[in-house]
Amino acid sequence: MDERTEPPVVLWAPDEQRTTRIGVFAEELATRTGRAFPTYADLWSYSTTEVGAFWAALADHFGVRWHHPAIGDLADARMPGARWFPGGTLNYAEHALADLPGRTDDTVVAIVAAEDGTAEPVTLAELRALVGAAENGLRRAGVGTGDRVVALVPNGLHALVGFLATAALGAVWSSCSPDFGPGSVIDRFRQIEPTVLLAVDGYRYGGRVFDVSATVAQLRAAVPGMTLVHIPVLGTPVPDGATDWDTFTAEAGAPVFVPVPFAAPLWVLYSSGTTGLPKPIVQSVGGILLEHLKVLALQSDLGPGSVFLWFTTTGWMMWNYLIGGLLVGATIVLFDGNPGHPDLGVLWRLAQQWRVTYFGTSAPWITACRKAGLTPGTDHDLGALQVVGSTGSPLDADGFGWLHDAVGEHLQIVSLSGGTDLCTAVVGGAPTVPVWAGEISCRALGAKVEAFSPTGDPLVGEVGELVITAPMPSMPVAFWGDDDGTRLRDAYFAEYPGVWRHGDWIRVTDRGSCVIEGRSDATLNRGGVRMGTAEFYRVVDAVPQVRDALVVDTSGAAEGELLLFVVLADGADPDAVTARLRRDIRADLSPRHVPSRVIPVPAIPRTLNGKKLEVPVKRILAGADVAGAVSRDALADPAGFDAFLAAARQAHGGAAPR
Repeated sequence: MDERTEPPVVLWAPDEQRTTRIGVFAEELATRTGRAFPTYADLWSYSTTEVGAFWAALADHFGVRWHHPAIGDLADARMPGARWFPGGTLNYAEHALADLPGRTDDTVVAIVAAEDGTAEPVTLAELRALVGAAENGLRRAGVGTGDRVVALVPNGLHALVGFLATAALGAVWSSCSPDFGPGSVIDRFRQIEPTVLLAVDGYRYGGRVFDVSATVAQLRAAVPGMTLVHIPVLGTPVPDGATDWDTFTAEAGAPVFVPVPFAAPLWVLYSSGTTGLPKPIVQSVGGILLEHLKVLALQSDLGPGSVFLWFTTTGWMMWNYLIGGLLVGATIVLFDGNPGHPDLGVLWRLAQQWRVTYFGTSAPWITACRKAGLTPGTDHDLGALQVVGSTGSPLDADGFGWLHDAVGEHLQIVSLSGGTDLCTAVVGGAPTVPVWAGEISCRALGAKVEAFSPTGDPLVGEVGELVITAPMPSMPVAFWGDDDGTRLRDAYFAEYPGVWRHGDWIRVTDRGSCVIEGRSDATLNRGGVRMGTAEFYRVVDAVPQVRDALVVDTSGAAEGELLLFVVLADGADPDAVTARLRRDIRADLSPRHVPSRVIPVPAIPRTLNGKKLEVPVKRILAGADVAGAVSRDALADPAGFDAFLAAARQAHGGAAPR
């Protein structure tokens, strides 16, 4: 079956009798506007044409707690430079810790879990008390509105409390996972001149202990003037000039919520930093609040009674997304550890133990579970589970099929795509839209996602550049230090002035579903036939002997080689795997896209956030200096990268890379 001309299999269909949060909102919006919204497409169309009115209705629907009411909704719709809710003031933490219907002081709002199976439930009253004490500690350290608080912490209680205390003060948060190398942490935090550093002395991962005291010392030397709050995970002594966590939080008190303007910065996220300094992406208090209320309550149907788990670290925007579950009344599960230790069942056991209703992870982890032959739906009681979300890279049809067959036929499978730049999903799912195997169900409300041709014409049913043609409130208000906005405009608006270019290839079907075809700067252009890497990986990943893969088209002014690097399963025959890959790619894609060479490597290079380094590898193979093409501190596995380069060098006869 050609999925480009015939709809793929429907794996899940919405229950029309079920009451959903998006359905309640649509009914309220119909009363408010005098218009009918019988389908998701109707609601999406309104949300992306009546942009200001949609977000104003959403703010009213969720009872946004304004300290000073806004004057209007969208005062300026230009991109960049949109001005939302002028004059309005509010506080993010106030919403995260608010009394909500179905949530009381005794409600468990967070579960702090580790890979060894231990877990600590935290009630709303306990979390408020911890946040109030940490806020008092930040005040004593001199933190005020707009000051930066940075954290080198794992995904646990200290991160949650530190962020909410920072947000309560109207200060600005930024975090890195403690597995980041010292150069990577310094490159990020030094740009924003922080006042306070919250840092662990180490962490546990994969059953091992890692000491990060040296990283903290280097960071303090590179960014002088910070107050260090020492979190002794490993029990090490307090460094000179630092304050230990217990002392820092010794002064009890209720949280005090400082109102700030809608556009005030909430946090700084960072681009991957594979080349040069990572871009410090500033997103606003009001913009993130509204976006996460929308995507988590309406698109994800999360609310009181929901248990929300997403596997992430504090160095990935999905951590910020997960914390947003508090805004809608969900219980969030913070897992710190290796999702493959002691085996790939650790997260499924966690989902069983805490009756997780929404389980979020990455497409590569789902592929790993599938190739390992796991059957979580049989091996665990996942009766509470309703939704499995996947992001990080496109989830192929085999991944959809495995989730449906091996985890649960009742599941809504939500493949998401968006990113750090927006801290949300711009395409994903909704409880009122079917799930088609291998496809993303819909474009998100308020996200006017389109596929553009090179001349800027909208496309349907064809692959084009993913663009957003109307403003969204979570779009960055700035890059830190980019006073005139030049870097921001160059990053997103240079290709199509006034239109956000996201950097992905996308195909939008006539049903409104989508397929992400890979990064647009990593396109495979063979004899004029262009193909996204995601389509290529769908074929490669179907070969069970291939554990991981990276494809690079070395073409420049003239057509070069198409190189496929593969990590093979133990005992796999390289010649047999190569023969099958060539056969399958020729049959399923095109003869032009049969690799020039299939090169076994010990590891595929990825960023700290799990992204494949397709573009840097292409630059290296074209002759660029390695140090100029990629920052080692941005790599998840620098040693694995060295091994990859050695294999690439051998494949090139020792001539490259340098």
